[in-house]
Amino acid sequence: ELALKSLGNEGLFLFSSLDTNNDLYLSPEEFKPIAEKLTGVAPISEFEEEEVPDPSGETLSIVAKFQPLLMETMTKSKDGFLGISHVALSGLRNWTAPAAPMSVLLARQFKAFLPPKNKLDLGDPWWIIPSELNIFTGYLSNNRFYPPPPKGKEVIIHKLLSMFHPRPFVKTRFAPQGAVACIQAISSFYYTIAFRIHAEFQLNEPPDFPFWFSPGQFTGHIILSKDSSHVREFKLFVPNNRSLNVDMEWLYGASESSNMEVDIGYLPQMELESTGPSIPAVIHDENGNVIDSRDPSGEPIQFVFEEITWQQEIPWEEAAQKLEVAMYPFKKISYLPFTEAFERAKAEKKLVHSILLWGALDDHPSVPFPLPGSGRTLRETVLESSPILALLNESFISSWSLVKELEELQSNRENEFYSKLADLHLEKYNFPVEMIICLPNGTVIHHINANYFLDITSMKPEDVESSIFSFSTNFEDPSTATYLQFLKEGLQRAKPYLQT
Repeated sequence: ELALKSLGNEGLFLFSSLDTNNDLYLSPEEFKPIAEKLTGVAPISEFEEEEVPDPSGETLSIVAKFQPLLMETMTKSKDGFLGISHVALSGLRNWTAPAAPMSVLLARQFKAFLPPKNKLDLGDPWWIIPSELNIFTGYLSNNRFYPPPPKGKEVIIHKLLSMFHPRPFVKTRFAPQGAVACIQAISSFYYTIAFRIHAEFQLNEPPDFPFWFSPGQFTGHIILSKDSSHVREFKLFVPNNRSLNVDMEWLYGASESSNMEVDIGYLPQMELESTGPSIPAVIHDENGNVIDSRDPSGEPIQFVFEEITWQQEIPWEEAAQKLEVAMYPFKKISYLPFTEAFERAKAEKKLVHSILLWGALDDHPSVPFPLPGSGRTLRETVLESSPILALLNESFISSWSLVKELEELQSNRENEFYSKLADLHLEKYNFPVEMIICLPNGTVIHHINANYFLDITSMKPEDVESSIFSFSTNFEDPSTATYLQFLKEGLQRAKPYLQT
């Protein structure tokens, strides 16, 4: 109360965003973001001080390519951003180019991508930055402006993402957070490492309220020597193959419980790529003498790199799938594209288990967290449980779709069957998430809204009226038992159709 009286709402909001341990005192470490902002000087982090650059080591040049978010893809654009202050979106509107179009990094800094000694098999994932969140730990505060200082392997990820924007958070507020990698190819001296990173950016600064910009994922690959002295190739990018690939959340008040606006949109391009292999910073002749990096005519010396012969490798798609399952255990079963799921169901005489969402089920975050029926809650509980995975694998073909994608399919009259499938789904959809069971011809035989599902699973068993969603004594977790019952009910209702 005293702090509120002294600082006012907005002042206390800024103070608490810096007071990370909530002791109502700012330590030098907590005050650092403001000091850096006022002085314009950023001290070298502890981790970087320990890193003594090898003067003869190699350097890698990386370029950033960035096309800003298409504002017209945001759902709020349909009513002209009615009721949304211009200030709230200022950080988003002003972000039109990468913060650093080019950067030169030491090759050895990329050693963070090397596998641990117990992860040398192709496609066997490990965590570069471990996820520290799950459904039980909750999520990190929305009320923050400045990222904590990166430590250990976070440093190189932070450096790379800072090329896009000065305030990257290498650990997202929501699970699954972190960065995961696996070996895609092995040669005598090199690895190709595939990786996936979940990170987000804070686009606003005080006195504005926080605006979180969360791309679905960053993915890519690096080809580097086993001693990390040489990087042959590096690429990192936000996939742009779906119609929506960014989640945005912004606060409208000076507290953690303040109203939050949520939207999703499409980012055409956000990528980093090496301009070529890493090259020595200093060049020596055969006698060990330092020589000029340019030839007598003034042209840069051209380096010749040996061809890499890969002894073992797996396709990129397989490596990406391994990383996806590491981030999202519910993906242990395949979630097929919408139309493909119905074709497979017809061929295998199975039902389609379909999840229709406003935002994505993977590529966090999905639908807004304050909604109890969020896809995030769904995927971190029932969809990861062993009994559900087993039944889905045995009796269903699974798929998830964005409402926007099905609306486009519905209006496409070139394929009447696909249009009808989309139509049947959208008829049953209620915001934010609808779980649907249907026949291979698209007929919906059972469906339940995620909000209703979570409401009834939070009740005591004796309070649930419908026998359809009764609790099984075999499972302690009521949400698993209820979802299992939902799937079994769908199978029961489908029997007359599947037997004909």
